[in-house]
Amino acid sequence: MRNPLSEKIVSIKPSGIRRFFDIASERKDVISLGVGEPDFDTPWHIRDEGIWSLEKGRTFYTSNSGLMELRNEITAYMSRRIHVSYDPANEIIITVGGSEAIDIGMRAMIDPGDEVLIPQPSYVSYEPCAILADAKPVIIELKNENEFRLTPEELSEAMTDRTKILVLPYPNNPTGAIMERSDLEKIAEICIDNDIYVMSDEIYAELTYGREHVSIASLPGMKERTILINGFSKAYAMTGWRLGYACGPKDIIAQMTKIHQFAIMCAPTTSQYAAVDALKNGDSDVERMRESYNQRRNYLMYAFREMGLPCFEPYGAFYVFPCIREFGMTSEEFAFSLLDAENLAVVPGSAFGDSGEGFIRISYAYSLEKLKTAMGRLSDYVEKLRKKNGTGK
Repeated sequence: MRNPLSEKIVSIKPSGIRRFFDIASERKDVISLGVGEPDFDTPWHIRDEGIWSLEKGRTFYTSNSGLMELRNEITAYMSRRIHVSYDPANEIIITVGGSEAIDIGMRAMIDPGDEVLIPQPSYVSYEPCAILADAKPVIIELKNENEFRLTPEELSEAMTDRTKILVLPYPNNPTGAIMERSDLEKIAEICIDNDIYVMSDEIYAELTYGREHVSIASLPGMKERTILINGFSKAYAMTGWRLGYACGPKDIIAQMTKIHQFAIMCAPTTSQYAAVDALKNGDSDVERMRESYNQRRNYLMYAFREMGLPCFEPYGAFYVFPCIREFGMTSEEFAFSLLDAENLAVVPGSAFGDSGEGFIRISYAYSLEKLKTAMGRLSDYVEKLRKKNGTGK
């Protein structure tokens, strides 16, 4: 028999996050700080709207682009939050999570051999989606000393005459890094001068601490060359509702809609009705959850200082990315050893690209009580390693 499998698909590595947590899930009494999922329930008024839509029999397909009522609310949200105006009829598409938007955005824009610049460490889907679209992924290795921000020099060095898209993954998963206006202005200038499009993944836009989120789409000359991706999973604790969206130039959105039409038809109708209520009435919920995340973030930074574990201060998302290079172990070795020794699961930094080696990702989308117990275990483990290596205090 001929080989039934696609060589391209076989060549793509499975998610390092899932591989690790499939192993961790089989162990008893494990505290897991690895999943990037809010520990809050979806706010009741949002759930109630979803329930009401079912009771009213709203179980039909929506248009391929999504409910116009939802697209109108996204337009209003974008206008008040990032000060960019989008046409709900032609410049917005509702997708099955932000991940689908990444996938169909790549496929709508890429011809074979085009290059996609992907700063790493970053979300695990960008590189596989670029490969699936027949692009050549070009990795830009971000640096801890720059707080994992993309610098103009790094961008310029990575570009070629085949570069078409820059992925801009901020606020960043896994590092918690952000890009401020002054950072983005320099990146925007390079993109305009070199005719590069930007795929700006802003799924964590509502989760910044002491810093205002700035979208590159809001800068002069950038709306027309930016696909802005967002969704409801992180800010509104709606992960299982599987709802995202993309905003961008109408010609690109039209082709994304074509792919979405043939592959998906439309995003879940119940989720769309719930999302309308989230955007109309959910600002106070987002603020409440953001304040709680910030308390947890502050606690983790304090805990790392106490145990002498270096970690730059993140101002976005709900992750910290402490450095474990002092122990002479790979991030996978550290994570598996920590799991064996203390029943504590974290994600190896290498799961997010080679430049994540020497770090671990810890999510603080967990209760403060669980985080305190987990930090006790991590502190004990770190102290044991230092005594073993002769570097303990």
